[in-house]
Amino acid sequence: MLLIIDIGNTNIVLAIFDGDQKIKSWRLETSAPFHVGESGIENIIVSSVVPHKDEEIIKVCESQLDTTPFFVNYKNVGLKIHTDHPEQVGADRLVNAVAVVHEYNQPTIIVDFGTATTFDVVDGEGNYFGGVISPGINLSLKALGEAAANLPTLKVEKPNAVIGKNTVDAMQSGIYWGYIGLIEGNIDRIQKEIGQDCTIVATGGLAPLFAENTDYLKIIDPDLTLKGLVHIHNDMQQKAAA
Repeated sequence: MLLIIDIGNTNIVLAIFDGDQKIKSWRLETSAPFHVGESGIENIIVSSVVPHKDEEIIKVCESQLDTTPFFVNYKNVGLKIHTDHPEQVGADRLVNAVAVVHEYNQPTIIVDFGTATTFDVVDGEGNYFGGVISPGINLSLKALGEAAANLPTLKVEKPNAVIGKNTVDAMQSGIYWGYIGLIEGNIDRIQKEIGQDCTIVATGGLAPLFAENTDYLKIIDPDLTLKGLVHIHNDMQQKAAA
């Protein structure tokens, strides 16, 4: 059994795979104490963008599962990374790129709705070209509520109209339709810059909400990062066996 751990800034997603089959998945808050509570784990692979959490993960995995986790980074992910500083690219973005190389095998823009909203560009041959990082939707809502004393804190929802007739509706519209514009505008500009149309793959919890009102997000893959980690693990196993 393979345990996958995806450490994000807000949540940690865990999943158990038997081969390519997902057996179960669950999530923890990143700020909470880490625990696993599983058995029968033979291998552990980790994607982390929270370095200060890594040592805790290692200790828990070794003490509870008697297994040392393997951490993915730019050196071992198996991509050709065409950026100025490959070491600065988040492991989750690289893992997503590996997933689309295996799953879609064609030029792709990945839109990931996480703590940040990211756009990443990859071709079908394992070349990662960089991308765009924008503040995440919930992060933007939180900042808006904290910065303006008279504005409420609320969660993102699709508004009934673009023109808000009250403060809450106006904020919802600004965030929702503003991000639709961000998505469509960035995708258009990326495709113009690279001179070709791409497959667009969206992932992250809010992807379906935004896909309802744009034709740009036709493919929603909620397990994209998990799939990428499985592919990396399988590739490593094959190389070790060769």
